[in-house]
Amino acid sequence: MDVNELTDSIDRKILKIITLNARVPFKDVAEQVGISRTSVHQRVQRMTDLGVIESSGFHVNPAKLGFNMCVYVGITLEKGSLYNSVVSELEKIPEIVESQYTLGAYTILIKLYARDSAHLMELLNGRIQEIPGVISTETLTSLDQRIKRSVPIEE
Repeated sequence: MDVNELTDSIDRKILKIITLNARVPFKDVAEQVGISRTSVHQRVQRMTDLGVIESSGFHVNPAKLGFNMCVYVGITLEKGSLYNSVVSELEKIPEIVESQYTLGAYTILIKLYARDSAHLMELLNGRIQEIPGVISTETLTSLDQRIKRSVPIEE
């Protein structure tokens, strides 16, 4: 279902505001959009119920907690049918913050945070590569992240 079928122009205005700052008070959103605070709350709740809004949590800076390495790991599986069982094992590794089932060079692409190179080696050699069905991994280390944003919201 298309977002235009789930939302109207007021919803999209609200989304634009809250994706820039999820902590903005609903009273401020209401003033900017020109509706009541109650209407903003109801619309946000409806969009959450419909799955348009997936979360409203805080973003934690991993480096401030000692996780100084952001790493992407391409994982090749012995066969694609092992995907669910491998993902079940990957979910047990808390340093993995994201996974994607992909087409192309890798079956799975994960994003993880490690404290240092020794921690990364333990995660790769001692955990990920030990999962049955994983035949190879390729590691890409992120040096910098400049862009992190939501998809564009058109009114």
